[in-house]
This record gives sequence, C-alpha cells and structure tokens, in this order.
Amino acid sequence: MKNATRTMKFRYTALLVLLIAAFTASACDDKNNNNPPTPSSVVLTVFHNNDGESQLVNAGEGLEDFGGLAKFATLLDNLRAEADAGEGSVNITINSGDNFIPGPEFSASIAKGVPFYDSIGLNSMDYDAMAIGNHEFDFGPDLLEQFIISFDNPPPFVTANLVFTAEPVLQALVYDGIIVRTTIIEKDGQEIGIVGLTTTELPFISSPRNVEVLTDLAGIVQTEVDAFADAGINKVILISHLQAITNEIDLAAEVTGLDIIVAGGGQELLANPDDLLVPGDELANAFGPYPVVTQLADGSDVLVVTTNGGYKYVGLLKVEFDADGVIMAVDDASGIYRVAGGDNPDAVAPNEFIQVNVVDPVVEFTSGLADNVIAASEVALEGRRSPGVRTEETNLGNLVADSLLWQARLLAGEFGVASPDVALQNGGGIRNDTLIPAGAITELTTFDILPFANFVSIVPGIPREQFKEIMENCVSVAPTADGRFAQIAGFSMVYDPAETAQVLDDDLGVVTPGTRVRSIILDNGTVIVADGAVVPGAPVGIVTNDFSARGGDQYPFRDAPFTTVGVVYQQALANYLVGPLVDGALGGVVTSAEYPEGGEGRITIVP
Repeated sequence: MKNATRTMKFRYTALLVLLIAAFTASACDDKNNNNPPTPSSVVLTVFHNNDGESQLVNAGEGLEDFGGLAKFATLLDNLRAEADAGEGSVNITINSGDNFIPGPEFSASIAKGVPFYDSIGLNSMDYDAMAIGNHEFDFGPDLLEQFIISFDNPPPFVTANLVFTAEPVLQALVYDGIIVRTTIIEKDGQEIGIVGLTTTELPFISSPRNVEVLTDLAGIVQTEVDAFADAGINKVILISHLQAITNEIDLAAEVTGLDIIVAGGGQELLANPDDLLVPGDELANAFGPYPVVTQLADGSDVLVVTTNGGYKYVGLLKVEFDADGVIMAVDDASGIYRVAGGDNPDAVAPNEFIQVNVVDPVVEFTSGLADNVIAASEVALEGRRSPGVRTEETNLGNLVADSLLWQARLLAGEFGVASPDVALQNGGGIRNDTLIPAGAITELTTFDILPFANFVSIVPGIPREQFKEIMENCVSVAPTADGRFAQIAGFSMVYDPAETAQVLDDDLGVVTPGTRVRSIILDNGTVIVADGAVVPGAPVGIVTNDFSARGGDQYPFRDAPFTTVGVVYQQALANYLVGPLVDGALGGVVTSAEYPEGGEGRITIVP
C-alpha cells in the first residue's frame, strides 16, 4: 500500500488538473512542454486507446478525414518518437478492449479468415498489454481465440475476473501465458504492474458461453495490487472495460494502491480546452477533463483516463513518479490527440503497411456490399438509439421484427418446430444508430443495421406468465435507453412506466414482479394480458435471436430450449426485403403505408 504522503502530494497535482479543467488554458499552450524529472524520479508516458470496434477505415460518413487505423498508427508512432526515451523516462502502450465488433468491416475478416485484418493492424503497433472487452465475445470464445492467435506475437490479454477453465481453446492461451490476470511491464529498469478487468455484465450483453465471470471486482483488484506491493512494484495501472467510466470511478473508491485507471466501454469524451477535437465532439459535452481525478478508499488520488473510441484519438498520459511510486506531477503534454488527415493542420499520413494490408482490402470488401442495392424505402427508417430503438417503437424496429417472424415461419417446418406467434428483437441488436433516409437500401445497409452473428431462433411453448415476465424485462428500465427494450411483431402491447419495474436476480428469476405491462394482444385477437393480469390459455411461440434466447439483455427465457433455423438476423432482413410479395415478403419495397414514421402503434405508452 502506498504511504500516507501520497494523498497530500498528489492533491497538489489534482488541484493543477482541476484548474486546467476550469479552462486555465495558459498553462497548456505548449502540448509538447516536457518538464525535466527531479532526481530519482521516473517519467511514465502511457499511450492508450479503447473501443476501436473495427472502425478500421475512418470515423464514418462525413468524417472520412478523421480516424481510421492507418492514420491512428502513424500518430501513435509520432507521439512515441516525441516522448522522452532517455534515462528516467518510460513509455508504454495499452488498450482497454472492444477491439473488434460484428459489422461490415469485421465481415471482411470473417470472409478472409485468420489472420484477421483487425489483428494484423493491432499487431503492428506493439501494445504492451490489452484488456478484453465484451464485444470480443460477440462471436463466442472460439472466434476470440482466432483473433488472438492472429497476432504474430500476442501481447498479454489481461483480465483478472474471467475464468476460462470450461473453454479449452481460451484456457490453452492461459496456459501459454497469453491470457493473464495481471502482467508486469519491464522497461528501462522500471516495473509497472498491470491489472485487467472485464464487465460483470458480460453474460447478458455478449456470448461468452462457458466463461465464468467473477463479480467481486474490488476484492480481485485489491488482491492483485497487494501482491504487486509485496513484490516491490510501486507503480500500478488498472486497464478495465466496465462499460461506463462511472463504474471505474465507483470501483476506485473501494480499493487502494492504484495510480492510474485506463477505462473502456463507455466511450466518454475527456478533453481540455486546448485539445483539437473531431467534428461533432464538443468540449461542452465532455464527461470531464483529461485526466479525471478521483479518490481511492484511503482518500488518496488516482487518475482516470479513457478515449471515446473508434480510433479517433490517441490518449497520452504523462506523469512523474518519485522514488516511492507517488505521482508528483501531470505533464502538460497529457491529453487526447486527434487522428486527422486531409488538409487539417494536424494531419498525418496513413501507415503504409496498415493501409495496404488492412484498410484497402476492407474498403474493397465493404464497397462491394455498398454497390449491391437490394431494395428501396419510401420512408425514412428510424434506427437511432435514443429516442429510438432503445426507448420506443420505430418503423425500422418493426421492419426487423417482421423479418424475424417472416423468416421463422417460412423455415419452422424444415426444422421440426412449430411456427412462432410473435417476434422480439432487442433494441441493442439494432446498431446503425442513424435515421436511414428514404431511397436505396444496399446489402451494406443491412449489415449496418444488424451486424452481429446472431441466429434467428424459435423458442416454442413459453407459458403466458413467462411471456409477460419477458416483456416486463423489456420495459423495466424505460424511459432510460437500454438494449433490452424490444421491437416487436405479431402482437401489440400497452405499458405504463409509472408502474413497478420488474427486478431479476443473476439467474433471471423474478425478485420483484413487474406491473408495467398492462395489455398484450396477439394479431389474431388472442388476449394474453388484460388490465395487467395474465389471461389463462395456450403458451406462446416466440422467435428472437439466439443472443436474447440465451438470456442476453436479461431476457428471462431461463434455459428454455430453442431451435436456430440456420439464418443470421441480418440475412433474414435481407431475405424479407427482397423476397416476393406472394410469400409475404416485401418484394423490394418498404412502403410508407406498412412502415409509417413513428411506427404503427404496436407499442403504446400510458401517458
């Protein structure tokens, strides 16, 4: 444990940081100001990023001159070259997870096979340690293993709260020392202890299969930090992927001995007045300054940093430690550095190796998808998250739910299962986060909307009481935007957010019964719920995606048997769009009559 002088000394640094946050920009005029270390001190520069999420080409439509892995790599190399590398200075590069995500760009890697494009690019950047995020499990443990072995020389993948003994391919990487609980970075005579954590929500938001998730994060971190202290290591960094920086801040208050936390999963913007930002990112909307200063359990201070993902920024935290491992100063060079190209004043050229071997083939693959027009829409389709698919009925949500119901009914007989009555699509599985304008719908559009490797799955014979519990879960956090909110087909529902929200335990059992769902009526007129009470009768057949069927987003199916019908949900949408009208599909046209803006009243909220 660090000595008591840490609190007094570092609070002086915290005051300086807070003054920076209060826009005393005069202290930050020169981001390359390198203060010389005092005798026996160590200057540590931490380069970091998180949530790259396969955003390999650029930062997206309208931001083509920003982001992208090739320019990110160049900027990182430039910053590392500028950082002190002499006696008394140490540079490390770390990553807080979610390095790939299902979608058009990672589909290029799937089509190519090992080594994946994401791995090729990240491998060339010499990370010292990487955390494991939730999206690394979106295709299951086997593909995560393929991602890791795509590196020529994998860095340590650090997570102290995941147990892999029931997943042999990942456990083999544990035996090989590639997946580890902690690691020690040894450079220039200095040792920096690294602890990793992954979100405890992993079973509910991804597909870890038999990976065990330990939830006592504070106890786990404290055990590892104490072990570092016993080994004489007095500089300790937590790299974590806890889904929101507030979770890291809350965790900090329960532990001691940490110096720096590099957070991931929340993609918050931390920025200071002199930082150049990507268009659309505004200082006024930042979560806080860079770095955020918060307190540990003993009242001492810890620095918390993150970037808001997508290879838009390189994070750079430069601090001075004294001989006892106490942070004495935060250098003015600390901050986020924008990844820019084009004619921007801070433009950098793309890394040639990554451009040729990663970006160019991914662009070629996705361009082919973009050129393949499969349908047209007469109406703009609402896919934004909030307000949108995570808060209310939308016409895009209806379209996706209809495609599941249509595809499942078409294929149910071939798989020996009864045709479903209703469809549920969790809002978190609709990922485009845009309003799609009326006009052409390409194959790429369907990947943008539904990028995951989630299979259309039929769950037959769900008792009506359980169906109500599933729908109570869908609206349990409304009106807050949440991935569990369902887009539906085959029935209509009325719910009242002022009523009691359902609460579930870790096994998805009902702890507090919900009373928000007031009415459920199937399209054929069958009443399932009336005035908040379940009407006795036959069970309900549900089609959803296998993520939800397995309990993702806390859908309380509770191990109910289900049958996948051999089609991922993206393909079901594409099939529904292009299928002939005589088969009940759309024949290439999304009409405004069938999918009006705002939806058609499938979900009604009691005012």
